Amino acid sequence: MKAWFEQSFGKDYLTVYKHRDLLGAQQEVKGMMDWLQLPAGANVLDLCCGMGRHSLALAELGYNVTGMDLSEVLLAEAEAMDSAGQVTWIRGDMREVPLEGPYDALVNLFTSFGYFNEDEENSKVIKEIGRLLKPGGLFIIDFLNASWVEAHLVPESLRSDGDIHILEQRVVEEGFVKKKITLHEAGAEPRVYYEQVKLYGLPDMIKFCEDYGLTIDRVYGEYSAEEYKADTSSRLIMVGHKQVNGDG
Repeated sequence: MKAWFEQSFGKDYLTVYKHRDLLGAQQEVKGMMDWLQLPAGANVLDLCCGMGRHSLALAELGYNVTGMDLSEVLLAEAEAMDSAGQVTWIRGDMREVPLEGPYDALVNLFTSFGYFNEDEENSKVIKEIGRLLKPGGLFIIDFLNASWVEAHLVPESLRSDGDIHILEQRVVEEGFVKKKITLHEAGAEPRVYYEQVKLYGLPDMIKFCEDYGLTIDRVYGEYSAEEYKADTSSRLIMVGHKQVNGDG
């Protein structure tokens, strides 16, 4: 049986998450790149790039961008939007990235971490970030804030996109936030997908990074660079670097 992330990022994903637009990605990326202060032409890897919104926004800012994702459907969407061929698109698993690097910077955005059941599997992603960055290279990991998710979880929501009704049901259990997505369309059987993310906190992420030669330098709670507060921030956005000769 396929894992949830091998099934849920297909054509219906484009319907469910249609509200995530390119303009929003451009605004988010502009703010985040201000934190890194990269020179023009810097080599940047967008790890788990999805449909390529952030990769394209990075390219518009003048960076040499590679976008990698596992989903053939989302990569095809990304390539279709990239009419000018600004980005290099690669298919691969974030636990074993088919690239060598080294990159000046790497971004992992919009909670594209914690997909796997075991800590060992999730830690492989951090190990790959360490491998792919040059010494002193910079990273941003944009993750959910577990305590905020637990406190503000909406158990169920229903919305429509044309003739398609989208039911989303959410629960926190066994250390994960889990979502069941059901699409109802007239004359068709319901289509059901699942998503889940392991609820890691900042101490967990610090430990993961330290294990693989990465240091978290700053932590923000929103894309607007507000200070991270465990109880009230909606995001856990970590900005850091790959250690140079164990500088910490």
